[in-house]
Amino acid sequence: MTISVLLPTHNRLEFLRYAVESVRRQDDAEWEIVISDNDSTEDIAGFVRGLTDPRVRYVRTDRFIPVTDNWNNALRHSTGDYIVMLGDDDALLPGYFSALRAVVDRFDRPDAVYSGAFLYAYPGVLPNAPEGYLKLSLTAPFFAGAEEPFVLDRSQARELARAAMDFHVRYDFNMQYVAVKRETVDRLAGDGEFFRSPFPDYYAMNLVFASAERIAVDPQPRVVVGITPRSHGYFHFNRREADARTLLNGEQVEPEIRRDLAPIILPGTNMNTSWLVAMESLHRRLGSPSEMRPNYARYRRLQAIYCAQAYHIHRTVTRAELAEAAAGLPWIQRLGLRLLGPIAGVVLRRAPGLRPRVGAVFDRLVGQTVTPAQRAAPELGRYQNIIEVFEHHERESQPVGHNS
Repeated sequence: MTISVLLPTHNRLEFLRYAVESVRRQDDAEWEIVISDNDSTEDIAGFVRGLTDPRVRYVRTDRFIPVTDNWNNALRHSTGDYIVMLGDDDALLPGYFSALRAVVDRFDRPDAVYSGAFLYAYPGVLPNAPEGYLKLSLTAPFFAGAEEPFVLDRSQARELARAAMDFHVRYDFNMQYVAVKRETVDRLAGDGEFFRSPFPDYYAMNLVFASAERIAVDPQPRVVVGITPRSHGYFHFNRREADARTLLNGEQVEPEIRRDLAPIILPGTNMNTSWLVAMESLHRRLGSPSEMRPNYARYRRLQAIYCAQAYHIHRTVTRAELAEAAAGLPWIQRLGLRLLGPIAGVVLRRAPGLRPRVGAVFDRLVGQTVTPAQRAAPELGRYQNIIEVFEHHERESQPVGHNS
């Protein structure tokens, strides 16, 4: 069984080196890496040549294309029996391939294997954790109490995908968490591409959970998801909406769906709008079942609340955008935003320390978008880069008394 690691990249050689190294240092030789270079100005090709490793393959686009298209480009050039998507600022943990093979053999080649992960923020990336951190991320409810791999109940998997249609994150959508069987990828792609929408992970992960016959779960963390400068996570957490949209280049992806959704789409954050487009695309791919329809009303409510926060607290949207976002709400919700928004804005600008408490009240009122993850206390400022995380776990996995 060959495992394909897809590594799309664009001008991030500094971090790509670590991602590649985390694969090459695995205790397994039957793999390939497909680096799809999205028209970089950095010498990614020279880096790959210097590795002199035929298992690391390089392809390049002839122009800058949307992230979704670059993911599909990497996929088209891969040949493995199982597919793993790895961001250029992510890393596999030691023993990833051997653990994946064990689960695949134990459960007779399931459609997908979903595992736990760590989140690693580089120093200086997140405003609320400037020293950086490493966090265990086990968001999904099926991780609770699990110590050994198991097969996920199919109805639970489908319900988790349905929750995504309601703009709830009940499990992590990042494709780094899952390895998907080649035959399943081909079947789910249908007559189109496997990755679709401006948020290809939101679409593809929920497609797998809604459609796969058997998903095996490995409750141990097997990957590290990085948050680095100039990444989408960095732009999102630092409220740089325009930079995040430019990075994804997603408005060119499935423009017909965006046109169809024009009466629904409101000013606000692109996180919600691209999520909406992803769920609409998934709804149509699944045959438009009523139970798998995006919750347009909740999308509009989330956008209106975002605009109220952005206008009254952060001053990053205009009064006209706020009015447009609020216009589609029921009158009682419009009245609440009109009365409470200015008061909350004044209070939170003067006492920003109250924001977590106000956020908790907001979660109770409208329902949490993201389910709190089961996480140990974060390790703050311990690692300077993601390969140090890899090496720490490499040392931890060595037998007692082992001499390097």
